[in-house]
Amino acid sequence: MSPSRVLKWVTGAFEAFLGIPAVGGVFIVSLFWTPLAIMLVLHIITLVLTKKDGGASTGSILGIITSCIGWIPFVGMIMHILSAIFLMINAATKDKNVAYDNTATN
Repeated sequence: MSPSRVLKWVTGAFEAFLGIPAVGGVFIVSLFWTPLAIMLVLHIITLVLTKKDGGASTGSILGIITSCIGWIPFVGMIMHILSAIFLMINAATKDKNVAYDNTATN
């Protein structure tokens, strides 16, 4: 599995957590919106690796937008949920340009 797909699963899981109605909002506000900045950086890294691997970038782009507008109460929750769905769908599909082999060569 390519690093970009692993990061899509990870960021998708984090987005799903942040999309939980009361819990995600309290988590973000209690840490002074720092999770949104961290997610922005993770989404940018994921997007760069995804472009390199030739994978679908819809989830990462949506995640970047979500990180920028996630501070808006109900809009942020909906965007986190949508980002999680798209990231996990993108993570489940194989990348085009990856030539990773699961067998070890010595």
